[in-house]
Amino acid sequence: MILALALALAGAPIVRTDDGPVRGQVLPGGTRVFRGIRYAKAPVGPLRWRAPERPAKWTEPVDAVAEHAACPQGDYGEWNRSAAQHGSEDCLFLDVRTPAMAPAKALPVLVWIHGGANRGGAGGGTVESAITDGGIVLVSIQYRLGALGFLSHPALSREQGGRSGNYALMDQQAALGWVKRNIARFGGDPARVTIAGESAGAQDVALHRLAPASRGLFAQAIEESGTAGFGVKPRSLAQNERLGSLITTAAGLPEAATAAQLRALPVDRLLAVQDMVDVPDLDDDSFIWLQAVVDGRVLTDTPARLLARGQVDRTPLIIGVNARELGLHGGRVAAEATVRAEFGANAGEALAFYGLDPGGTPVDDPRLGDVTAQLATDLTFRCPTVAVSKALTRVGVPVWQYQFDYAPPGGAVSHASELGYLFNPPKPGQPPLRAYWVNFVKTGNPNAATLPAWTRYTLAGRDYMAFDQSGPVSRRDLRGAVCGLRDTP
Repeated sequence: MILALALALAGAPIVRTDDGPVRGQVLPGGTRVFRGIRYAKAPVGPLRWRAPERPAKWTEPVDAVAEHAACPQGDYGEWNRSAAQHGSEDCLFLDVRTPAMAPAKALPVLVWIHGGANRGGAGGGTVESAITDGGIVLVSIQYRLGALGFLSHPALSREQGGRSGNYALMDQQAALGWVKRNIARFGGDPARVTIAGESAGAQDVALHRLAPASRGLFAQAIEESGTAGFGVKPRSLAQNERLGSLITTAAGLPEAATAAQLRALPVDRLLAVQDMVDVPDLDDDSFIWLQAVVDGRVLTDTPARLLARGQVDRTPLIIGVNARELGLHGGRVAAEATVRAEFGANAGEALAFYGLDPGGTPVDDPRLGDVTAQLATDLTFRCPTVAVSKALTRVGVPVWQYQFDYAPPGGAVSHASELGYLFNPPKPGQPPLRAYWVNFVKTGNPNAATLPAWTRYTLAGRDYMAFDQSGPVSRRDLRGAVCGLRDTP
């Protein structure tokens, strides 16, 4: 282990950030990687549930070679087990991978915000991708998760000017601020930063497009399988405070707990009770931290109202979904009631569309899945993506929409299927997702002469790119027959 570390540091690059010098690693071929650069103080003790603060400056080079801790989270299965086992509240780090420290021209930057329902996942490992071979700098950031990142509480609001919550989004803003100040020292162009994410990461990207304090921190964005609202009704600050009180009382604190008592809660207890609380007005409690919170500080109004008023960042956007994402909470038993609740006055037409009306036959599809998989994907992913595309196009935002449905023969896509084709080395016959994304990072447009043309989304054409078994194919009006019945971002 010591020998491996010594070899990794041999001839290692040192970059002097505005907080202090960091020492990275040179990979074969000359690519430089820096893992675990601190962008904020550890949010522990009196800093728990506060806006992130700049770290104390240092003067001696800090090694940024080894993997770092993930942010604290519960164990939700194989996908996040390693992160859950190696979590620490001292987790506000970012990683950088660059193909050139001093390029002839500064390189465009891709900043990746990981997914995981805003309660799991980690930023580590992303910079092992060779996507930077396309001539871009890659940054992966971590942020506080779950109750540590999103909890509001009356005691916290009293000490913070009447607002609390959304600390995770403030972490991301702090990380983006670090990128703006420092990425030129790693060969990147601070004026050409693309923020991107999948699932909860995509939601967070979308929220930054609506957050006033995020303006000017990026030049374009990519949202994969996620929107600001996820098709779910947002929470007000008061509602999030009530939820916070439910969590803290379940953890054993009095209803009138002080901020000091909250900060003394053991992390393990907090993680356990946040997953046991019945979230008011939410059918699927796993979405507890996917409801946008209108806290009045980071997010000033609901996503739907901000989009309707055009109060949104006007930078270019790639936005899309996978053909089959997640299953319906409650399964087929809940399907009819879900349609009636979600489609309101249009429920009759929607029931007929899905074959759930009296005498109808549920409409299953070999690619989109059974009727419950279609309904879940439509409500949470597909129709919100269409609604956002329309709203942004109305105010002149350049939008490129897609649906991903490529899988090996006999297979089907699922949530996050596209990530392997973005970050892993491309192979013949696979969809050129990485090529389109890299073009977009470089130019603000995914198109290139060597690729099939991807038509920009318009209200008249409603074009989208289908990444499926037949290759990138331009199609129109994604799920229009049903998404036209529900305009919820």
